[in-house]
Amino acid sequence: MSISTTTHLNFRGTARQALDFYGTVFGGDVVATTYGDVGMPKELPGADKVVFGQVTTADGFRLMAYDVPGHDDTDPAAIAGTTTRENGATITDRTFFQSVRGETLAEVAAYWEALSDGADVIEPLAASPWSPGFGMLTDRFGVTWVLDVQPAHAG
Repeated sequence: MSISTTTHLNFRGTARQALDFYGTVFGGDVVATTYGDVGMPKELPGADKVVFGQVTTADGFRLMAYDVPGHDDTDPAAIAGTTTRENGATITDRTFFQSVRGETLAEVAAYWEALSDGADVIEPLAASPWSPGFGMLTDRFGVTWVLDVQPAHAG
């Protein structure tokens, strides 16, 4: 038996844009099915919104997303809360962060550079006591990402 877990992000009108953005960041294939594609009359408001969306990459990255029915709020802070750093501590009212861990600083830095376009940087990508590279940002869609480099294991 095997099991996997995939983050499923809930947006309020921006799922397609977010999926396309993440597809360019991670180099994956994007699939987006609208409410209209699954039977909602296409003339109704919201028929063009995403009911099922997914980004997948050949190396195993997968992220799912959809638009919450009846909502069209493009203000990420109003949807997802806030995250800040104060006195060395992370202060947040979000229920989760999306974590991406890479093997090298160069790999993580490339993802960081792409995700940081239009983002609010909470903690710049830099060496930390636990990792050769760690950073935190909230992207333009309101998703907070933690990016870090896998620390070397003593052996």
